[in-house]
Amino acid sequence: MKNPYENLISENFKEYERGLYDLYPTFLLPENQIKSGYDRLVEGIKQENLLGKRVLVIDGYNGVNWNLFKRLLSKTIKETKINITWYDFRYCLKSEEKILDQINPFLGDDDPLWGTHYPYGLEGHFDPLKVSKLRIMASASKDNKENDILLIFGTGSSLIEIWDSLWYLDVPKDIIQEEARKGNCNVIGKKESSSFGYFYKHSYFVDWPALNRRKKTLLPLIDILVDLQDEKNPKSILGTDFRSALQLLSESPFRLRPWFYPGPWGGKFMQAHMGLDPEQPNFAWSFESIVPENGIVIESSNQKLEFSFDFLMYQNSKKVLGEDAARRFRYEWPIRFDYLDTIDGGNLSTQVHPRPNFIREQFGETYTQDETYYISVAKENAKVYLGLKEDCDLDEFKMVLLDSEKNGTKVEIDSFVNSINVKPHDLVSIPNGTVHCSGEGNLVLEISATPYIFTFKIYDYLRKDLNGNYRQMNIERAFKNIRSNYRGKFVKDNFLSSPKLIDSGVDWEDYELYNRSESFFNIHRVEFDTDVKINLEGRALTMNLVEGRKIEIEDNNGRITTLALYETILVPEATKKLTIKNISKHRSKLLYAYIRPSAITGRLNE
Repeated sequence: MKNPYENLISENFKEYERGLYDLYPTFLLPENQIKSGYDRLVEGIKQENLLGKRVLVIDGYNGVNWNLFKRLLSKTIKETKINITWYDFRYCLKSEEKILDQINPFLGDDDPLWGTHYPYGLEGHFDPLKVSKLRIMASASKDNKENDILLIFGTGSSLIEIWDSLWYLDVPKDIIQEEARKGNCNVIGKKESSSFGYFYKHSYFVDWPALNRRKKTLLPLIDILVDLQDEKNPKSILGTDFRSALQLLSESPFRLRPWFYPGPWGGKFMQAHMGLDPEQPNFAWSFESIVPENGIVIESSNQKLEFSFDFLMYQNSKKVLGEDAARRFRYEWPIRFDYLDTIDGGNLSTQVHPRPNFIREQFGETYTQDETYYISVAKENAKVYLGLKEDCDLDEFKMVLLDSEKNGTKVEIDSFVNSINVKPHDLVSIPNGTVHCSGEGNLVLEISATPYIFTFKIYDYLRKDLNGNYRQMNIERAFKNIRSNYRGKFVKDNFLSSPKLIDSGVDWEDYELYNRSESFFNIHRVEFDTDVKINLEGRALTMNLVEGRKIEIEDNNGRITTLALYETILVPEATKKLTIKNISKHRSKLLYAYIRPSAITGRLNE
């Protein structure tokens, strides 16, 4: 067994121990704020009924199982004297054909992966005449007698804008996607089930942007927020308590709930170290802090409730990011951390990320995906593919790749793509337009700008995904973005980090690892024996413990949060300063990334 706190692994090791990584981190709230079960929801309806509230609107994210929710809530309500008139807001949807006519320009025609961001809200998905009639019905129902409630439910139902009480149901993105893979969740307005690829593309470019705009509008109005990931045992919190929790979070370090997914090249290290499902074939990705995908879990009196991270940004992005960064990035946390595990797995697909103008013009993104690979764990002789070989002929390379895609011929990637040996704590830069991938034998902490689905694969070793299908290549797009001058010598001279000492104390040093003009974020590593203080100085931080067992992080308000090896934590700008204490016997190393203030006023990528 390998010591779970060592970063370098012998090539022959195949078994890894469980570490201290917490899969379900929570943020503690005062007692008795989170309720559990349908009976508590019905108790809320009874209380609102006594207050004269007769119209209840229950909106929620696409992915809520509305039929099951109605059935279980109705079953519990039947035990009371309350009479419910149910109205399913799906009856107000336009026809599938009319919805598709409206959104098709944003779905990229026949492109299986990408479209362009939809710029509007949910209003266009619904028939205005049907919504108008429902508004009249809701207005009249405000005069109902006691115990006579109109309950309007469904995604978008708050569009009627008339209610006495508003609830919102939330479901985590990983659960939504898992249900979509099973065929249990579809895009808004579509009757027949679709492939997961279509579901994700449609959701990413159309449904989710529209839903998020609605969510932002509703946040200050929500009376009860419900976490429906456990459909038979919903967790709920009053809107006032929820917004108070967001206020606390905007001033304190917190972890997101990570989630993990297997893949054709996935490895075995995370599966053991992080205590993941041993029945899965591997785990390739960890979503550590990809804000559009992760949620925050709050806890009160041993009850836990999860909500999507963007609620926090909608509440007060200026406190979270800092005023200058919020003005530029609005409601995005623009730096992402995720893991790529190839230990006892395989090479990633060889790939390229788009140049700034390409991603703006083709997909509607405002900045592109400049990356870095931080090598958290590595086997001996592990390597990363980075840039082209000095003698690579691009025309020949493209011809070979196209032939492989068409005829299934093997490509000797080492003949065309440069590679470098890597070891733990190395950091390599991967600017947009760089041909790259991780080789087998690495746990890569990928640190990059937040756009995260725009990967142009050019070679995937003729292997199939876990569903038995070949993954989509994008050779033509890739070659429109490859920077041909990024070759062996240029890569060696420019893309390999040399730590630069910028500050130190009695038993600590702060090194700058990454500060590049084409990117808007910097990366540092602070190394310490006992404790170290960090002043945020107007910056929000994303941090990851890359060496050591566990540390304590105390914020400006005295709240203490622990961080174990390989865990990621976010620190809002309003936290102001941190005291970080090493609670293990050995030196700790803490990586942190932030938006470079000087980059905010200029172009985000070049």
